[in-house]
Amino acid sequence: MRIVFMGTPDFAAASLRKLIDEGFNVVGVFTQPDKPKNRGMKLSPSPVKEIAEAENIPVFQPEKMRDGKALEILKSLSPDLVAVVAYGRILPDELLAVPPKGTINIHGSLLPKYRGAAPIQCAVLNGDKVTGVCSMYLASELDSGDIIYSAETEIGEYETSGQLFERLRDMGAELLCKTIKDIESGIAPRIPQDSSLATYAPPLTKEMSPIDWNKTPREIIKHICGLNPWPVATTELMGTCFKIFGAEYTGNKTDKPAGTIASADCKKGIEVVCGNGETLLITRLQAPGCKQMTAGEYLRGHPMNI
Repeated sequence: MRIVFMGTPDFAAASLRKLIDEGFNVVGVFTQPDKPKNRGMKLSPSPVKEIAEAENIPVFQPEKMRDGKALEILKSLSPDLVAVVAYGRILPDELLAVPPKGTINIHGSLLPKYRGAAPIQCAVLNGDKVTGVCSMYLASELDSGDIIYSAETEIGEYETSGQLFERLRDMGAELLCKTIKDIESGIAPRIPQDSSLATYAPPLTKEMSPIDWNKTPREIIKHICGLNPWPVATTELMGTCFKIFGAEYTGNKTDKPAGTIASADCKKGIEVVCGNGETLLITRLQAPGCKQMTAGEYLRGHPMNI
């Protein structure tokens, strides 16, 4: 079966790598155009492009998907199936219609929950205990196509979006291989989504970073975990704005106002009061102009007199 793969970041690269290692016939790869990176702003290829070129698979990087050029390229490859994983582009209906066995996608949530750009982060931010990945047929409406398979996993209480991303990336690669094998065998199911249950996961922004200390410790910890590694939770303590990378529950309670520092111990961390009077312990942070470090390391060089 001739497969065209479309994807761009690490999440997609894992799926392409798995397809190649499993011996699938990937006849072409679409990925986003090279983008400038680092201080020199040198154009850098996507992780997907790097794998494809190393495997001598033809790579295509159309600037637009609706001017006819992408359609012409796709038709020339004569794919039986198109597999899309985090491509970052919306495919018009005429592209979806090219492969006779359909255009499928791996999505980082249990659809119809969290359609959209940031499903993994939203699952963490909202304090969900379970999430997963789905394989699905692409349709005109965003993430609305029929489900093929899904795989669930529990979210750790202190698991960050970055850590969950890595686990779902690998789960998605496994699920993609199973899905393609069963489509080729003619045994893959096709389950319509209940759109009345759909929720959306919009892109993250830096405006989401400030911590609201009026919330509960769990809400705040999930905020910290959900925004790690980007855009990262922030808060002002003793006149300094910190990026916050880790926190833990204390079980302590106080009458002090929310956002107040209850204690600062160079062996433990910075204990801050939350909205219900309970506290949490900031364990990992980054001060302006400094590297990321434990809160204890910061306090040894910058004591906070409470």
